[in-house]
Amino acid sequence: MNDYVNAIYEVILASWDVLLESAPYVLLGFFVAGLFKALLSRDFITKHLGGNRMSNIVKASALGVPVPLCSCGVLPAAAGLKEQGAGKGAVTSFLISTPETGVDSIAVTYALLDPLMTVIRPVVSFFTAIAAGISVSLTETKDTSTGPVVSRQPLEPSCSSSCCCERNADKKESVTDKLKGGMKFAFNDLLQDIGKWFLVGILLAGVISVFVSPGTVSSYFGNEYLSMVLMLAIAIPLYVCATASTPIAAALALKGISPGAALVFLLAGPATNVASLTVASKILGKKAVIVYLAVIIVMSFAAGILVNYLYASLGLDVANWIQKGAHEEHGIVAIVSSITLLVLIGRTFLPVKK
Repeated sequence: MNDYVNAIYEVILASWDVLLESAPYVLLGFFVAGLFKALLSRDFITKHLGGNRMSNIVKASALGVPVPLCSCGVLPAAAGLKEQGAGKGAVTSFLISTPETGVDSIAVTYALLDPLMTVIRPVVSFFTAIAAGISVSLTETKDTSTGPVVSRQPLEPSCSSSCCCERNADKKESVTDKLKGGMKFAFNDLLQDIGKWFLVGILLAGVISVFVSPGTVSSYFGNEYLSMVLMLAIAIPLYVCATASTPIAAALALKGISPGAALVFLLAGPATNVASLTVASKILGKKAVIVYLAVIIVMSFAAGILVNYLYASLGLDVANWIQKGAHEEHGIVAIVSSITLLVLIGRTFLPVKK
């Protein structure tokens, strides 16, 4: 019995340590997400993405990179884009770049991994989305009719039902009102979508830290190519958002997994899962989703190989590319941020007052 209690205690301590590392950056990421929501008009994205021109696919990829939506939250947004005339290529590009990265996950990547991976992750997401968008557009027939889509509602930036209730697009809002609305979206609607999954990621990181030994990682993930295949096999069916995938990847990296294998998980995990692929097939069609999935697999694997080569060429040990102090002291900012984040996430579990 004492062994179980001690194990639980160690997992909680390890998870708390990961939370202390990441909480200030998560809060910063949500704040920036609120600014995006406040300062970008509702139809800004949709009016630039019609048709299947290369420029629109690139725009869709670029616009998706900073938007902090999970693979669930991006689906109604993508359906709205499709309904309002965006081409399949642009929609595909947006479907990939949006869940693979975002301002919140970029901030957490910097906190838990390293500066190089912080840059590599959104860059690879950007080019993966473009490659998939072009591939899907090239496989389209000349038949431009559109099939049934998931939603006929205007584009909304989250799958949370609470953020689909405000329909005051024609009402002039002051800058203060826009900022309030943006922060409400970030710390209520968006946090409700992502917060619980982030906590799951934090707890899994604690479990990995306590129970997974470097020897285990070496046994199963020691081979560079096999480790990437295993990461793909784990990531593709798994539901994990970009923010939640980061502490899991960081915990595995501390046990010796290569940066390439970590990147494969960071790319494939958020962009794919069984549920989202099923819904995406209704938006894009089965043929397009097969191409979508194939491009993610190929690009993730290729990026993993190149990243390992990059780290090795820079003289970095791919088995020890993440360094962490054994007894690092966290300041008051980290502690306050962690408590604040837990309170905010806990609040999303409470029933909404009508």
